[in-house]
Amino acid sequence: MKFQLNQTTIRLHQGDITQVAAEAIVNAANSALASGGGVDGAIHRVGGPAILAECRQIKGGCPTGSAVSTTAGRLPAQRVIHTVGPVWQGGRKQEAKLLGSAYSAALFLAEEEGLTSIAFPALSTGAYGYPAEEACAVALAAVLGHLQWETVLREVIFVLFSGRDYALYQTHLQQLLATEPNLRLLANEA
Repeated sequence: MKFQLNQTTIRLHQGDITQVAAEAIVNAANSALASGGGVDGAIHRVGGPAILAECRQIKGGCPTGSAVSTTAGRLPAQRVIHTVGPVWQGGRKQEAKLLGSAYSAALFLAEEEGLTSIAFPALSTGAYGYPAEEACAVALAAVLGHLQWETVLREVIFVLFSGRDYALYQTHLQQLLATEPNLRLLANEA
């Protein structure tokens, strides 16, 4: 499913983020930038050891809500943007603000590096336990808010592993068509 906001296409894709061709692939990293499980483990596994080697050169790691960039190794991308979302603690520890910051930091870093397409997983919804519905709302608010301004980004892809998450993003974006005047549906394919 494809949408457009101003000059940027927003695309939903169900599948494996390591197989998506985008200039930047976002990694759901941990603050130590050590290869972990889930999306993080898959990115390191497919991308190869060059990614971890660059991560080890980054002093201080990556605090929650921020982002850093490394080579993409063998991935079909130019760069991997590692961002750290919050661990869900019931919504009382500024998780929404930190999650929004993680998305925004990745977008700003992609722009800073002159990248025109970026692929996001559903940050913090795996091992970090963020409820998918709330995480989706935060992700879309951060991305749509960023795209209201002039941007070099021409495509933002949400790569969703499960059919349930894909349907959730699809529903949220379709609802936003009624309230977001510059958002429009381009293609309604799955």
